[in-house]
Amino acid sequence: MNEQSSIIQARPAFLNGKPKKLLIGGNWVEAQSGQTFGSFNPSTGEALDPVALGAKADVDLAVAAARRAFEGPWSKFKPADRQRVILKLADLIEANFDELFLLDSIDMGAPIIMQPFIQRLVVDTFRFCAGMAVGIQGETLPNSVPGNIFSYTLREPVGIVAGIVPWNGPVFNATWKIAPALATGCTLVLKPAEQASLSPLRLGELCLEAGIPEGVINIVTGYGDDAGAALSAHLDVDKVAFTGSCETGQRIVQASAGNLKRLTLELGGKSPDIVFADADLDAAVPGAAMAVYGNSGQVCSAGSRLFVERKVYDEFTEKVAAFAKGLKVGNSLDPSTMIGPLVSQGQLERVSGYLDIGAKEGARAMAGGARLTDGDLANGYFVPPTLFADVNDDMTIAKEEIFGPVISAIPFDDIEEVVKRANKTVFGLGSGVWTRDVKKAHKLAGLIRAGSVWVNCYQAMDPAVPFGGYKMSGYGSESGKHHIDEYLNTKSVWINVD
Repeated sequence: MNEQSSIIQARPAFLNGKPKKLLIGGNWVEAQSGQTFGSFNPSTGEALDPVALGAKADVDLAVAAARRAFEGPWSKFKPADRQRVILKLADLIEANFDELFLLDSIDMGAPIIMQPFIQRLVVDTFRFCAGMAVGIQGETLPNSVPGNIFSYTLREPVGIVAGIVPWNGPVFNATWKIAPALATGCTLVLKPAEQASLSPLRLGELCLEAGIPEGVINIVTGYGDDAGAALSAHLDVDKVAFTGSCETGQRIVQASAGNLKRLTLELGGKSPDIVFADADLDAAVPGAAMAVYGNSGQVCSAGSRLFVERKVYDEFTEKVAAFAKGLKVGNSLDPSTMIGPLVSQGQLERVSGYLDIGAKEGARAMAGGARLTDGDLANGYFVPPTLFADVNDDMTIAKEEIFGPVISAIPFDDIEEVVKRANKTVFGLGSGVWTRDVKKAHKLAGLIRAGSVWVNCYQAMDPAVPFGGYKMSGYGSESGKHHIDEYLNTKSVWINVD
């Protein structure tokens, strides 16, 4: 059978050949410059619909629209009103998720097989935040001030939020900014990644269809150095919620100083995944492999430093290499594809560069190790799942975030040693532990300096459980009640009742 025959041929109605516009104040408008930029299918190199090239002038208009909505109609919505509109949006997203994820697959290369996992997270996040919308509450606080003074707190929306999201999970990352903003009564200007703007724009259409007032959700597409930088520095933006690289996160911190914006930063990682000899190795092999190979390694919390207890190191790495070689690499729209393309030519060059560096520094590729250019893959940005052995902690591939399907396998001898080595990084986002020993699992969970510790699993996520980082992996949390707290101010009220 022709391999191409299995590829999904459906094309979303959203891709109609027309340039995509900005969403500002409830209206779809061209960029002030009238310019657009290209979008491309990373599986094939095919040009997709052009996208409006937003810049500072467009950001100014969007922030002004967000301010009008925040101080106007949106401020009149009661918690139950916000809950109802979020639930309606969740229903619309669920009904249209085939299209939303198809856009992600076409625009940034997410394998279509990932749809059920992402759909659950996206829809459940909106419904979780809908529940939280009616649960925001202050406290009554006893005080020791002389006289009869009553004190309590109010929880109030931060205000205008700039949501700046990456390309590795467009609809999911947009959800992580839109849902808490709606739940708390904030308004939002969303800046999608220029490499993957299509599904966030379609999500904007669904926001309007759900009845969210104009100006509450605004979307400005464009480049990070222009539109993103303008949002980060804008003096009428009260908070920036950013997911992306550490370098960009640092620039956002600097830009926020103008009005001391609130920040939530979910940044990079070089996460340790630790396999002990007493682990269920048959479960740990696919678990450790897909902790990195999922989404072609384009995941901030990927467990890319694979520490394996020395007594099972050879056996385990051979099994992981065999597993990697059995994963199908191909067009993201092929339901049998497990590993899709990298998002862009630039990302392909970045990851390929690290493959070369690993080989030059003495690492041994047990699987993968070079770009794929054969047959149907020639026009796309494909790197096979790669496993490097003979890696030490000082190698570049063991220290720097690659953001591709590349595992560095490193042997260790005991708990104390591996904890020190696992923590010897500027990052602290995710981590994994594979063991049958519950005492060992709890000990490692307490010693590893990372925002998430997955034991006998990896990348488990739920809207009720917070996700965030230590050290240069950022600060603040997304998901859970902690996510909602990031979008609220606390006000103290004192009333003399004498």
